[in-house]
Amino acid sequence: MASRLSTALSRRFFSVQGPSAVGGDQHGGAKRWRLLSMVLALPGVAICWINAYIINPSHMERPEFVPYPHLRLRTKKFPWGDGNHTLFHNPETNPLPEGYEDEIEKAEG
Repeated sequence: MASRLSTALSRRFFSVQGPSAVGGDQHGGAKRWRLLSMVLALPGVAICWINAYIINPSHMERPEFVPYPHLRLRTKKFPWGDGNHTLFHNPETNPLPEGYEDEIEKAEG
């Protein structure tokens, strides 16, 4: 059943019908890709957005810091800044070896 469906879909969307880019008219493929973009890509992006931000927003929470000894090793300082922050460091999501920056400041102050 699945092979029949895939064969029918491949014949419908990927067979050469009418003018093509090889024959000199370059509008046959553009119409097909425009249709595929409107029918498949845009609804797919919308469904992913709904899933990420409305149905399951819990993944946006920051996980609790656990000081595993094999993670965030610093054998040598980074050549920029204070040597402890990575190049694209985000203080809200990337912890330092001691923990998140705002939690370190709370403990010190």
